[in-house]
Amino acid sequence: MLANRRNWAFIATFSMFAVVTVLSTCWRIARAEEPTLADEILNALTPKDTTRSLTGASSGPLFTPEQANFLDAVKKKTASSMDPEERQKLAALAKDKPNIDVSINFDFDSDKIGPAAVPAVKEVGKALTNSKITGNTFVIAGHTDGKGSDAYNQGLSERRAEEVKRYLVEQYKIPAANLLTVGYGKTMLKNASNPFAAENRRVQIVNMADKAVAAKQ
Repeated sequence: MLANRRNWAFIATFSMFAVVTVLSTCWRIARAEEPTLADEILNALTPKDTTRSLTGASSGPLFTPEQANFLDAVKKKTASSMDPEERQKLAALAKDKPNIDVSINFDFDSDKIGPAAVPAVKEVGKALTNSKITGNTFVIAGHTDGKGSDAYNQGLSERRAEEVKRYLVEQYKIPAANLLTVGYGKTMLKNASNPFAAENRRVQIVNMADKAVAAKQ
């Protein structure tokens, strides 16, 4: 009788261990198949309409000469040195380009990438160094919520955009010339009906797709 009890106890313990092992394995597989934030960013920034036709011929320039000259000029500027007219012109030029909003958790009233902000910026770095989109010019646009003055929010958005650029250049070796920074403060609220909403505090990444990427896809 005692031997039977021991056998049943062993069987029950082994069965429980087997179930836990299977569930743990399934969880790891499911986690591995879940898209990461880097995957989402890459997918959003990869042009869906390639720059070449089925015959392999170029479908034409992505920008007019005037637009290309403007883009080259603002690449040399910092976010704080860009005037309002240039910011609006850049916004119009970037309007239909592949983009994504990324929530980067800066500390309150801070423009430094602290521990809470690092994970999201790392995902941006992984996406921008993917061979599918490397070599293009990316706009890093800072946005704030509606709290505070126009001037304060404008400056904060510019400094945060510059901080993201600094991190990407230093940690992911992305050429500084490929990262164009701009700040829009609270002028482009994502949720205009709730100016203080968290989704308004974001960094938008735009792929200006000024280099041919069809061959990489």
